[in-house]
Amino acid sequence: MRAGWTGAILPVAALAGLEFWLRSGGIVSDTLAPPSAVAAALLGALGDGSILRATGETLAGAFGGLFVGGTLGLLAGILFAVVPRLDRAMEVTIEAIRPIPSVALLPIALMIFGFGYGMEFAIVGKSCFFLMLILTRAAVRGVEPRLREVARALRLSRSATIGKIILPAILPRLFVAFRLAASLALVISITIEIAVNPQGLGYGIMTARQALRPELMLAYFLWIGFVGLALNGLLLLAQRNLFGRAALVEARG
Repeated sequence: MRAGWTGAILPVAALAGLEFWLRSGGIVSDTLAPPSAVAAALLGALGDGSILRATGETLAGAFGGLFVGGTLGLLAGILFAVVPRLDRAMEVTIEAIRPIPSVALLPIALMIFGFGYGMEFAIVGKSCFFLMLILTRAAVRGVEPRLREVARALRLSRSATIGKIILPAILPRLFVAFRLAASLALVISITIEIAVNPQGLGYGIMTARQALRPELMLAYFLWIGFVGLALNGLLLLAQRNLFGRAALVEARG
């Protein structure tokens, strides 16, 4: 408990110093606002529900893209790992497409899907697809050889080996991959909304900036941090409850 209070001393002192500097100096800025004004703006946005609606839109775009891209990446990762010939055949294609920044595909996605969730699903899904593919493929390849020997001894088919041997063995690592993909999906979704999509938390940031309300813009930044922290905390709690000590080992790895 004492360590937690000690860790809060520096940020609290920094906020108090910023508050005093901006208030006493009479500084007017388009990008800075006193912490008290930011807190008031955040409470106001929570009170009228605007920031909560924006949060729902961002999470819908992020998790929709995560579901589409993550599911396809999971299936492709398993398939590539268990069929080496397919993996070698697709290696050049995958490595040529994977480094392309997701945001660079915005003009194409905009022409195809227009504004809205479809565009976010496509861009977020692309990022999550490759992340899940790479981590799933590595997890499958890291399965203990003895487990594969058991599958051969039992004369299990390839599909039965995947369902009864491989998937149970890699579940803790898959959940770690899912946590990483969820964080990436949130970042990409907000980036899309800042750049072009008129919805969600990213659009709220841009609207506040254009309205010359730095306190509201910073309130959105602060709220995004809370959302990311809460999301990671919930996923980490679920991981520990589902996998126990194995979750801690995979997280450290």
